[in-house]
Amino acid sequence: MGDVLRPRRGSMQFWPRKRARREYPRVRAPIQGQKEVKPIEFAGYKVGMTHVLVIDNKATSRNKGQVISLPVTIVECPPMKVVGIRCYTLTQDGDRVKSSVVTKFDKEVSRRLPIPKKDTSAAIASLSSEGISSVRLLVHTQPHRTSIGKKKPELFEIVIPGKPDEQLSYAKQALGKELHVKELMKEGQQVDVHAVTKGKGFQGPVKRFGVAIRSHKAEKTKRGPGSLGAWCGQQHMMYRVAHAGQMGYHTRTEWNKHILKIGDDPSLINPAGGFIRYGFVKNNYVLVKGSIPGPSKRLIRFSPARRPDKRLPQEAPSIQYLSKISHQA
Repeated sequence: MGDVLRPRRGSMQFWPRKRARREYPRVRAPIQGQKEVKPIEFAGYKVGMTHVLVIDNKATSRNKGQVISLPVTIVECPPMKVVGIRCYTLTQDGDRVKSSVVTKFDKEVSRRLPIPKKDTSAAIASLSSEGISSVRLLVHTQPHRTSIGKKKPELFEIVIPGKPDEQLSYAKQALGKELHVKELMKEGQQVDVHAVTKGKGFQGPVKRFGVAIRSHKAEKTKRGPGSLGAWCGQQHMMYRVAHAGQMGYHTRTEWNKHILKIGDDPSLINPAGGFIRYGFVKNNYVLVKGSIPGPSKRLIRFSPARRPDKRLPQEAPSIQYLSKISHQA
């Protein structure tokens, strides 16, 4: 007899389990309420993982004051460039774009945006905060500065806290300039990580949902969901039944990741021969405690923690050692 108290297989929170629309994520509900008028998000490319030795500074830890080992993920963060401004107005159906202006940009961005044929300086100067609910920056990454062998940049919006007139004033000032990770984030900060997970293709129900493997005396199959019984009463298979299909390459968010360090000297982390399937880090980098979704070279977006863990310290622990052991065969 089966265990009737065993919970169902596969969370219904993530449905449908299909491939993400694009390789880099979007932040659906950006956090508001920050006092300083400057962008609160950033993005970088996942490099790989290593481990560090730190002095534990968590107040409730029984290892407080001792040296402990922590796994960390390295994210390379080349500067992002502001290429446009988007003004939103509040309607009964939510925020809608009221006006959008794009300035002159580098030739790499032409792989994403059509080159403006007219001078947009007059349109930028005519932007007004009247009737505007929020202003966002249109930014692009600069993958050509890294060693991942990619030219086409990612293009997305980032949020600016504050009142609409303050947002617009900052946006006009930042247009055409670069944003650096040290200016927008700090060590010890808790962030939410948005990424597209590693794709695993078409997988069966055992790997995809974790259903039990049946007895070797099963009549037809061992790795199937078993007798479906009344689930077939609708003349079709219910979507809640654990069946084979796409696994991985989904947009996911992991909460409350702790930034241990924001560095600008890549020689402190580059192993001999570079990182496997990535190469050498050439720009500013971020060390994030633990693992994050996605394979190497995947774009990772950071945003302030929506519900930060109050038990975590506000300051980053002191790093005593960072492993640079090469894993090249």
